Amino acid sequence: MPYFLDLLGDGENIVEMMDLEEENFAVSNSSDADAAFDAVIGSIEDIIMEDDFQHLQQSFMEKHYLEFDDSEENKLTYIPIFNEYIEKLEKRLEQQLMERIPCFNMSTFNHLLKQHKDEVSGDIFDMLLTFTDFMAFKEMLIDYRAEREGRGLDLSDGLVVRSLSSATSKPITSRTTELK
Repeated sequence: MPYFLDLLGDGENIVEMMDLEEENFAVSNSSDADAAFDAVIGSIEDIIMEDDFQHLQQSFMEKHYLEFDDSEENKLTYIPIFNEYIEKLEKRLEQQLMERIPCFNMSTFNHLLKQHKDEVSGDIFDMLLTFTDFMAFKEMLIDYRAEREGRGLDLSDGLVVRSLSSATSKPITSRTTELK
């Protein structure tokens, strides 16, 4: 059953829902607001997993990652790149959300996101944070650069594999496999 969601921007957790098939209108309490918020998060998850969005983000990072380094100083070139990121990726996400949820309002959603940040998957929250927090954006590009340059996090020394068939079996670690 399709729903029309309107995240109202008056500072309250109220969602106006209209059943498009039966033309029923209702203004509901916060449980419906939570359901609407969850629906928006679900739509965001769908959008950012689509090939078009992934390609757009990947292309952007590939184009700009060499500009960013891990120094404390923020270069003057960072701000135009950040603004371009917002213009391309946030606007794309907002456009896609408005197609799926006709009265979607990004500023209202950002307000609700702050209230629900503990309920949102870390990856989704981190990605959304890159649109509003310059330092999160910078960190994303620095991490991307480290990964591209082979300086990513290596967890192989901490891996231990044990056989379930014998309680006396010796653990196989990454060091054990290197010795063979």
